[in-house]
Amino acid sequence: MTLFAMGSETSLHPPERGMRIGDTMGTTQTIQRHNDEIHANALMWERKPALRLCYRDFHSAIAACLAPSHGGGCLEIGSGIGKIKEVLPDCITSDLFGNPWIDREENAYHLDFKDGSLDNIIMFDVFHHLEYPGSALAESWRVLRPGGRLTIFEPDVGWLGRMVYGVFHPEPLGLDQPIDWTGPPHFDSPVLRYYAAQGNASRVFVKHEIPDALDGWELVARIRKSALTYVASGGFSGRQLYPTVAYPVLRWIERLLDRFPAVFATRLLVSLQKQ
Repeated sequence: MTLFAMGSETSLHPPERGMRIGDTMGTTQTIQRHNDEIHANALMWERKPALRLCYRDFHSAIAACLAPSHGGGCLEIGSGIGKIKEVLPDCITSDLFGNPWIDREENAYHLDFKDGSLDNIIMFDVFHHLEYPGSALAESWRVLRPGGRLTIFEPDVGWLGRMVYGVFHPEPLGLDQPIDWTGPPHFDSPVLRYYAAQGNASRVFVKHEIPDALDGWELVARIRKSALTYVASGGFSGRQLYPTVAYPVLRWIERLLDRFPAVFATRLLVSLQKQ
């Protein structure tokens, strides 16, 4: 496979700022580095209450977009430290490798679920690590029931988002690079290749650079968020810029900024329903 799907609560620092750097990292090294980051993030999670509040709000926004359950269950792809269960306790967590808090090992391109068997799939900070996002979306479409939903939470490259992710985040925006929507025929590489392009979700779901991206899907929600509380929290690696007690005040401010997404958006929530 050619996916290195870093999911929720992960922030791998690549050795270069190029979009594809798999040739510089062996599979074992890639997985170990990813896993080291996850365990480091788990420690930061316990130390930063504001960060926990941010993710509670993020996960609650995702939960509000999910399709009603018909017994098929909800799967999160690329679960990182698995904290979505604090809002969605029955969500099946997954990643490319096991950890005590991960329910299953899954590959976004080859999910081990039957056709039409799931109600919901969640990708939190995974889409921009999909080298062939159309192939992954097709696999999600396969395993969702009719009316099931794929909910994607990603960086948004509004003006503020471009500055935050372009200047203060080590992963590339990739705005000037082509998006390879689908993989080569019958691709199934055993090598885990690192890929990152933080602007891909905005390019696909806001600017519509891939005309056929929504074939087979209905766009249920597209919400652009300033996420000021998260930006100022420093995430998992930066310094928190406000006292946690000020969180409600910043939430009020960010709701005002949400009215001007072209300028202030740093986060994008997209919910797609299988037609």
